[in-house]
Amino acid sequence: MDAREAALLALNDCQRQGGWSDAILKKRLAAANLDSRDGALATQLCFGVLQNRILLDFYLSHFSNLPLKRMEGRVVEALRLGCYQMLFLDKIPHSAAVNASVELTRKHCKNPRATGMVNGILRNLERNLERLPTIPQTSPVSYLSTLYSHPEWLVAEFLTVLGSDETARLLAANNSQAPVTAMVNTTRTTAEGLASALEEEGVQVRCHPWLANCLLLSRTGSLDRLSAFQQGLFYIQDPASKLAALALDPQPDMKVLDCCAAPGGKSFACAIQMEGRGEVISCDLHPHKKKLIRAGAGRLGLDNVTPMTADGKVFRSDWENAFNRVLVDAPCSGLGVIRKKPDIRYKDPEPLKDLPQVQRAILDNAARYVSPGGVLVYSTCTLLRRENEDVVRGFLAEHSGFRLEGFRLPEYVGDAKSGMLTLWPHRQGTDGFFISKLRKEE
Repeated sequence: MDAREAALLALNDCQRQGGWSDAILKKRLAAANLDSRDGALATQLCFGVLQNRILLDFYLSHFSNLPLKRMEGRVVEALRLGCYQMLFLDKIPHSAAVNASVELTRKHCKNPRATGMVNGILRNLERNLERLPTIPQTSPVSYLSTLYSHPEWLVAEFLTVLGSDETARLLAANNSQAPVTAMVNTTRTTAEGLASALEEEGVQVRCHPWLANCLLLSRTGSLDRLSAFQQGLFYIQDPASKLAALALDPQPDMKVLDCCAAPGGKSFACAIQMEGRGEVISCDLHPHKKKLIRAGAGRLGLDNVTPMTADGKVFRSDWENAFNRVLVDAPCSGLGVIRKKPDIRYKDPEPLKDLPQVQRAILDNAARYVSPGGVLVYSTCTLLRRENEDVVRGFLAEHSGFRLEGFRLPEYVGDAKSGMLTLWPHRQGTDGFFISKLRKEE
C-alpha cells in the first residue's frame, strides 16, 4: 500500500464511519506500515482533500456529466485526490496524479466503468487548469464557503463577528497546517536543554516567538520514539491551551481541580507551574481516559497529578469550597481546532445547539468547588459566542458571588483586562480558543 491508497481508504472511512480524520488516518498509516516520507504524503493528501472538499467538488462537478452524489464513495474520493494534487501540489506531475487515481479506482471500486469515467473527468480537468470555472460571487457567504470549503452556516457565523476580509483570513488559516508545539517540562529540564536533546535526535527546533518554555518542532518523525519524549522532557500542547493554565495561575502547594481534563495537557501545565507541589485533581467522564491521563503524568514524572473519573455535572459534597483553582475546559463544538481536525467543519450543526446547556451545567457545578477568594477559569476550543461569552454572562447573572477578573498573558496575545479573551488562528497563530477568568468573593 502506498501513500495515495492509504489516503483514499482513510477518506472513505471518514465519510462512511463518521469518525475523526486524525484518528482514522493514524490507524490506516499504522496498518500500511509506510515510511516517514510516504506517511507525510498520505497525511498531506488526506487533510488537503478534507480542507478543500467543497472547492474540489465545485470544480469536479463542472467536468462530470454524472452528479458526484450518484457516484460510489471511493470513486468520489479518487477524483478528489486527483483534483487536489493537480490544483495544490506543484511537485507532483499532473499525469501521475491522474494515473494514480485511475489505478485506485480500478483496485477499489465495484463499477467496472468507473475507471474510464475517472480518467475522463480528470483528463478534462487537466486540459482546463488554466481556465477553471469562476466561483459565483452572488453572496459573501456562498463565495467564501466554496473558496475555503467551510459550510455556509459557519461562514455566516464568522461574518457576523469579523466581517468579510477578516473572515477570509480566518478560513484561510483554518486550511493551513498547525505547527507542532512542545511544552518544556521545567521540573526536569530547561528550554535550552530540551532543544539540545531534540536536535541530537535530528529534530528541527525553534523557540516559540512569544510563549516561554515552548518550542516549535519539525522533522520529528514519530514523537513517541524520541528519547526526549520517553524521558518526559516535554509534552505536546497548543499555546492556547497553555494560556488557559496561565490564566488560572496555580501556585505551589495549592489544590487545583481540572474538571474536563483528558488528555491531560492543562493538568500537566498546572502541575509544572506548581513545581510539582500541591495537588491537581484531573477528572474526566470516561474511565478509559483516566488511564490516558495517568500514563501522561507518569511519563512526565508529575506525582502531584491525581487522575479521577467524575461527571462534571454531578455535585460531590466532599469537594465543596475545597479548591483554590478550578478549571472548566468544557466540552464544545471544537470549531477552533479545524486546522487539526479539518472534517469537524462538516459535522451536523443541529446537535451543537444543546452544548451551552451542558456547559452551563458543568460551570454551575464546578463553581461550588471553588474556595472563597479562589479562581474559576472557563475555557473552550470553539469560536462560537453562544458557547463562550454567552455562557459566562449567563453564569454571572445567576452567581453574584463571582466576578470577572483580568489576567496577564504574553503581550503579543492581546488584552485580557475584561476577564474574557478569544484567540484566533489568523491573529495569534494558535487554535481558536476562549478563556475567561472568574474570582469568587472572600
